[in-house]
Formats: sequence, structure tokens, C-alpha cells
Amino acid sequence: MPHDVDLIILLAAGFGLALVFGYFAARLRLPPLIGYLIAGIIISPNTPGMVGDIQLANQLAELGVMFLMFGVGMHFSLNDLMQVKRIALPGAILQIAVATLLGIAVSMLWGWSFGSALVFGLSLSCASTVVLLKALGDRGLLNSVNGKIAVGWLLVEDLVMVLVLVLLPATAVLLGGKALTDSSATQNIWLTLGITLLKVTGFIAFMLIVGKRLVPLIMQFVARLGSRELFTLTVVAAAVSIAFGAYKVFGVSMALGAFFAGMVVKESDFSHRAEEETLPLREIFSILFFVSVGMLFDPRILIDDPIHVLAVVAIIMIGKTIAAMALVLFFRYPLNTALTVGASLAQIGEFSFILATLGVSLQLLSLEGQNLILAGALISITLNTFIFSAIEPVQNWIRERSHLARLLERSGDPLAMLPDEVSQDYLRDQVVIIGHGEVGRRITRSLMSENIKVVIAEENREIVEDLREKGIAAVSGVATEAGVLIQAHIQHARLLVISPMDIIDIHRIVDISRTLNPQIQVLVCAESKEEAEVIRKEEIGEVYFAKEEMAKNMTNHILNQIQIAHHQSPTH
Repeated sequence: MPHDVDLIILLAAGFGLALVFGYFAARLRLPPLIGYLIAGIIISPNTPGMVGDIQLANQLAELGVMFLMFGVGMHFSLNDLMQVKRIALPGAILQIAVATLLGIAVSMLWGWSFGSALVFGLSLSCASTVVLLKALGDRGLLNSVNGKIAVGWLLVEDLVMVLVLVLLPATAVLLGGKALTDSSATQNIWLTLGITLLKVTGFIAFMLIVGKRLVPLIMQFVARLGSRELFTLTVVAAAVSIAFGAYKVFGVSMALGAFFAGMVVKESDFSHRAEEETLPLREIFSILFFVSVGMLFDPRILIDDPIHVLAVVAIIMIGKTIAAMALVLFFRYPLNTALTVGASLAQIGEFSFILATLGVSLQLLSLEGQNLILAGALISITLNTFIFSAIEPVQNWIRERSHLARLLERSGDPLAMLPDEVSQDYLRDQVVIIGHGEVGRRITRSLMSENIKVVIAEENREIVEDLREKGIAAVSGVATEAGVLIQAHIQHARLLVISPMDIIDIHRIVDISRTLNPQIQVLVCAESKEEAEVIRKEEIGEVYFAKEEMAKNMTNHILNQIQIAHHQSPTH
């Protein structure tokens, strides 16, 4: 009996080719999504051989977008953003503006309309969170100050793009496109925009007032049943139904609905479990999304319009990178931070694809524009690994040219020097603490409660500003540089406390400190048992390892309780 198997063919071919090319991409140390895009190109109508059903692919892509946005919502951390808000917020908005203006200028030179140019420029302005997190994770930079700034920067970009996805359909007619619904096309554009913003506000208010309480409550209720599949189903149902409800009831995009679904799930006590349980499903639909995007790409653009493709790649990898680096240096962050953030943004990804697809459906962007965006994404993601690898050589090259280094690095930075209010008497026999993370904060609080003098050396300028507002002596900079330790007056310090960090950096800090102050005592917080053993073996200083200290404290507590019980027993 004949039956329709188009969906099965599409899934079999899509997943099979995605696996093969994803494997080769990973072997070449490239993000696997490059392989998924190539798999889509192979089964697209634009290349010879097998052709997948493009309509089915588009529907699967919609699901992919929903799960991608759900994942973005689950990873969105207001706390992470707040830690770097003074650089990430203005930096990301200005960088988006610069990249968008570059895209508009270039495309209008090609004779495009302003509406097309605007969508094109916005699509080139936002980097891929997926690519960035993988690049930072591979290099162990996710928890570093540079990594947190880059992630915070992308969180702001994501929020801006969510807002663009909401506003673009409402302004499509004004920009020369068509409305998604006939009714909105006949309305006054400002009325349409006002109604859209009202609906979005209503949806956000509903999610913050009702959704934030109801979804975690349902998850808690289901979790008590102890059924793993029911719990997974609850999270998936929440993502899909909130996304669809947002579209049907409030008239906002399903992408925004899924984003807020992720945010309210994150509020639950079961957020970690929800993330783990839904990860395979989210990754499957993300793969389908990238395959379907590849199916839309026409490789002939690389031969027909190579100059246009090069212009797009230049905006993404040179224009955006230089703009981001200039902004980071303007905010007086070190050269290494500027290079890391610049490299992080030298690519485009999922939001660019979503925006380009929406632009085409609104008749604001041509298929040529979409193909140029896809070509730019493929090339920039492929080359992004090499840009990250070039950070250290470029930094060394700049520092070898002292005039260039002086021009780019911070000069006369007030946070790089202790304030005048810190007296010379205070800077004798003080404790210098490197890093003000959770460990550094607790040590500082305890020492200051005992009136022990403390000086903090911290990379994050925002933390240094906050410490100074509280009257705590703090200096901004990377402690592996002698200048930072000299500013902290390490030469007169009694004790050096080093928060968990890379063993190579610990070596550098201790070497500089002992050169300036041979008598200084060193206390090191180790990140792992292996690191603690290395520090002890090399006699770098007194070492403390969290699990080891916890075991010691618990053992002492148990022994004390046993002794108390022993003395209280009737036989004594």
C-alpha cells in the first residue's frame, strides 16, 4: 500500500549526511554545525543529486528555531550580564549599530532598498552563541573575565535580536515589504507598531506574573511522580505550548515565546534536570534547523558574486572585530580582552539565519541577500577557529612594538593605580588577594571583619569600581603583569592569597611576587586535587583544595562530637 514517506526520507538523509559531515568538521577542529549546513546544501534543490522536501524542512526549521530559542532562554543569566553590564551593554549596542550601518552602506551601494539593507545589516551584526560557547569552552576561557565579557556581550546581542524579531513584522510595510497578515497591512503603521508592543508587553507581563509561578509548580508536581519521561514531556510541552500560545493568543513570534519559556523553566528548582533531560531533543532539532538552512543556500553565489561574498565576510570578520576591539579598549580593558572579544564576534550564526528567513517571508530580503548571509556565516564560522588561534601571536607582535602597545593599551588608567586615599601606612604588612570571585570575597570579608589590611587585584573593572565605592583598596589588571602587583604594593605585603586559576599563571604571579618580596608567604586555592599536588611538590606555597578542606572540617566535627558523647556517657 503506497504511503507518503517524504518526512522519513528527509530525516534519514538529513541526519545521515549531518553525521558524516559533522564528524569531518569535528576532526578538522571546526564547529560541527559547518557539517550540518553542508549536509543541507547537498540535499537542497540548488545542488545535483537527491532533493529533500523544502516545505517539510521549513516546518522542521520552525521547531528548530523554537528549541534553539528555548535553549537561549535557559542559558540566559541576568547575573552574568550584571557582572559585565558596564562594558557589555553599551559595547554590544554600539557594535550592532556599527555592523548594521556597514551592511546598509555596502548593500545600498549595490542598489538595494533601505528595508532590504536594514535586514541585511542586522543579520551581519549578531554573532552565534553556539559557536562562541564552543570556542571559549575548548580554550578553557568560559569562566575567565574575558570569557564572561564575551558571553555577556552576546547575551545583549541576543536580547536586541529578539526585539528585532518582534518589531520587524510590525514595521515590514513601512520598510517596503509585506505584512504577514492582510489585516495588519491595511492599518496605520504606528497603530500596528503600538498594538505589537502592547501585545509583547502583555505577553511578558503574563509570563512574569503567571508563567514564572505556574511552570515551576507544574514541574515540581510532575517531578514528585518520579517518572523521567513525564518530566521530559512536561518541559517539552511547556516550550512548544508557550511558544504556540504566544503566537496564537498574543500575536507575538513563536521564537519570543520559546525564549521566555526557557527563562521561566530556568527559574524552577529543577532547571538543571530540565536542561539535561531536554538537551538531546534540543540538539536534534538544532541539527534539523542547520540542515534546513543549508537547504536554502545556493552555492552558485560563490561563483556569481565573489566580490559581494568577500564584502560580507569583510564586514563580519574585519569591520565587526575592529569595532568591538576599539570599544573594549575605549572602556580601558586590556589588549588581551579586546582581542578575545573581537575574535568571539568575528562570525555570524543562528540569529542571522532566523532574521534572514523572516526577511525573505516579509519580502524585505531577496534570496540573493539570504544566500550572501549564509555564505558569510559558512566562511566566518570556518575561519573563526584560526582567528582565536591568532590572539596570542597578534598580542605578542603588538607588545614587541612598544609605541603601538602604548597607543592601544591603557594609559593613565585610574583603576590601574591605587587611589590617593590609600595611605602609605596602610600599604605595609597588608594581605594581597588575587581575584575577587567567591573564594576571594569570603576571605576579604573575614579579614576585614578582623581589621586586617587587604588589597585586591582583580581583572574585572566593574568589580574594582564596586570595591572602591565600598572603600576597599583594589587595583584593576592582570596579576601576571608586574605592574599590577607593584601597584598592590606586593613588595611590602605580609601575605599573598591566590584564588583558583591556571597553574601557569600561579607560577608567574609567585615568581614576580618573590622577586619583589622574597619573604612573602603564599597561600594558593587549587582547582583540583592534581593541581594541589603539583603546587605542594613544587613548593610554590601553602595550598588549599576545597574538597580536601571540607573533608578535614567534617572529620574534625565528627571527632569532636564523638569526644563530647564519650565524655557525657554514664561510665565517665
